[in-house]
Amino acid sequence: MSARDRLIVGLDIPTIAEAEAMVVTLGDAVSFYKIGHQLAFIGGLELARDLAKDGKKVFLDMKLLDIDNTVAKGVEAIAGMGMTMLTLHAYPKAMRAAVEGAKGSDLCLLGVTVLTSMDAGDLTEAGYAHTPQELVRIRATQAREAGMGGVVCSAEESAIVRGIVGPDMAIVTPGIRPKGAEAGDQKRVVTPYDALKAGSTHLVVARPIVKAAEPKQAAQAILEEMQQALQPANGA
Repeated sequence: MSARDRLIVGLDIPTIAEAEAMVVTLGDAVSFYKIGHQLAFIGGLELARDLAKDGKKVFLDMKLLDIDNTVAKGVEAIAGMGMTMLTLHAYPKAMRAAVEGAKGSDLCLLGVTVLTSMDAGDLTEAGYAHTPQELVRIRATQAREAGMGGVVCSAEESAIVRGIVGPDMAIVTPGIRPKGAEAGDQKRVVTPYDALKAGSTHLVVARPIVKAAEPKQAAQAILEEMQQALQPANGA
């Protein structure tokens, strides 16, 4: 995959009109978009369908978690929308149900291990007796065993996860910040270059691009940094 195939721009934007304008602004520089809760509940699902029809790839970041039948039927419906990736929380029963619901489709199911906005203190508060790294290990193993297409984790854990899931599963990394960018509400952040070097296959970038004065230039700068990380492999 090229850098362009690996960069997922998060459309974390307050209105559909602004999201559509951002897609136009980014043009051919970007081919892959993430739509999450902010847009989904104000018409973002229709935008997701439209992007897919226009030949764009869409990562639907819904972080599903429910009873087995509900998850399976929801995943089946989402697969029919032409989405490329879909997230659910990496609970074993939910992942097994999702895999069943996605059968026969090209939908890549991603298990969310530990949110990049959470650290050890947050997990303790939530009742977990594990460090972020320990919980990521557990959930990555469970995702592999469930037959998922990949996992979502911080690039800080990408190398560990790659050793667990093997060479074929996707590792999608949010919390990406170019050098000098503010972390915002993310607590475990990594640069695009370091994330790819650590084993991530796809990088999710939102604010550093969509909030930039020149979004297309910001995207191109990130793509250049990603390409630098990929170059040794390409030249091997």
